[in-house]
Amino acid sequence: MVVFGAALLLFGPKKLPELARGLGKGIREFKKASNEVTEELERTMEERESTTKNPPEGSSPDHSVPHALNEPSSPVVSEHEQHSAEHSQPPK
Repeated sequence: MVVFGAALLLFGPKKLPELARGLGKGIREFKKASNEVTEELERTMEERESTTKNPPEGSSPDHSVPHALNEPSSPVVSEHEQHSAEHSQPPK
């Protein structure tokens, strides 16, 4: 009530309805934007959950390990190790 009285004294009776309308529109726009963001987040979460439960055809069941890592690989030998190995072998 005190806030309303202060606003009435500061802006006057003619300007007060205009300010209230602008404030109402601002609050409405804020709520609308907030709801849109919330809906978008919920939609994204639902899409991720459905993708996780039903992976697309042709994809591997374990998404955490890439296909290339599942195959055996050759050992990586540095040039220094290779040179040392060649000189440490007895001559034939």
